[in-house]
Amino acid sequence: MNPTRATESQIEKLEIGQVSDAALEKYNRPGPRYTSYPTAPVWKDDFGPEDFEKYCARAEERATPVSLYMHIPFCETLCLFCACNVSIQKDKSVAIPYLETLKREISHVGGQVSKRRPVIQFHWGGGTPTYLTPAQMEDLFEHTRERFEFARDAEIGIEVDPRVTNRAHFETLRKLGFNRLSMGVQDFEARVQETIHRVQPYEMTRDLILTARELGFESINMDLIYGLPYQTADSFKATIENTLTLEPDRIAMFSYAHVPWLKKQQGSFETHLPEGMEKFRIFRAGLEGFLNAGYHYIGMDHFAKPGDELSVAQRNRTLHRNFQGYTTKAGADLYGMGVSAISSIGEAYAQNRREVPAYQAAVASRGIATMRGYRLSEDDRLRRDVIGRLLCHTVIPKREVEREFSIAFDEYFAPELERLEQLQSEGLVTMSGDEIRVAPLGRIFIRNVAMTFDRYLHEQQMDQRPLFSKTL
Repeated sequence: MNPTRATESQIEKLEIGQVSDAALEKYNRPGPRYTSYPTAPVWKDDFGPEDFEKYCARAEERATPVSLYMHIPFCETLCLFCACNVSIQKDKSVAIPYLETLKREISHVGGQVSKRRPVIQFHWGGGTPTYLTPAQMEDLFEHTRERFEFARDAEIGIEVDPRVTNRAHFETLRKLGFNRLSMGVQDFEARVQETIHRVQPYEMTRDLILTARELGFESINMDLIYGLPYQTADSFKATIENTLTLEPDRIAMFSYAHVPWLKKQQGSFETHLPEGMEKFRIFRAGLEGFLNAGYHYIGMDHFAKPGDELSVAQRNRTLHRNFQGYTTKAGADLYGMGVSAISSIGEAYAQNRREVPAYQAAVASRGIATMRGYRLSEDDRLRRDVIGRLLCHTVIPKREVEREFSIAFDEYFAPELERLEQLQSEGLVTMSGDEIRVAPLGRIFIRNVAMTFDRYLHEQQMDQRPLFSKTL
């Protein structure tokens, strides 16, 4: 680790140690993760397939680069912590009609995108994409490659579950050109794994990573979750130590999102969850463990080795954030395909139908399955930019924003600056005439800092149950 980064790490740990119960109670409240702004609860049902295609046409005129996402919703078993859009199916024949529908959607969307626009990013998520057989994966990929033009250096990634993934999957993926893997782990502690119904021994994960490195995958990410039932700071330290022996290039350490009103299965372990300061100590164990091992804290829940593209992009202030999280692929239009998939094209968001039967019926009749979306206003674009700068670079250079959007920053954001003064007094941000900078303590509560600029939060009609998970 270079000396500058080591000094930053020491400052972060010093500040983190000063977090009080009162600060946790005040700031650990429901809030968005800002993979988009405005966030999904604001989107409208009056945005349909015709609107989606209108924005596709505008993107074609601009000849922007392309990012593709495909959602494979199937899993063999249900992980009780999971809040993703999944379909639990032991009978794998269900994938056959789904893939036919997905290929039809790919063909339709491909007709909106000329081959002069390179695909610079392609990601398969789920569910469990390796639920598919190697032959099915190859057929789906080749169908896509026939309809889009891939850049020679395209980032091609997939989410894998070590419990259902084997060498044949990896060999096929490498042959097709996949170069990035994201591997779900969550926790290596046996009691935690048994409680969340995801038994995945360390040796299973280790052996699969060794296979991936042997086959030449360029980047491996591991997903962990803190705040799971029966976790403690000490048990999570052991998980961190095991993770470090595998030397992943990137690590995502997500906060467990407890939303039993949306996912009923989560209610089965509600009384065993670490909360408050106990959950924070688990988070701190992970943060300090990765910083001490030389990883760069990208922000929120992501870490990367100092030489990783994410770390370099953050230093160069070219980091971007989209529905897959942090990315170096700024400026691309994202086309999401598959059930519940989300697109971000130009100044609009669009989401597909969430249920497999409804998705299949919509594609059969129309070629696409858009069910809702959102058209961004100029104010939305401005606030999206400001929030993105915060989450990616931890600083808002006022003059840059003023030049890009032709505003007087302090005048436009007067109410927000007034709210930020309170955060400054509590050590979360520092403000000057030229910039707003997130302080080390504020990086822990960076979603709360970003919420300052979200004008929709106070307008959303919250029922008894919050729309978002807690920020820590």
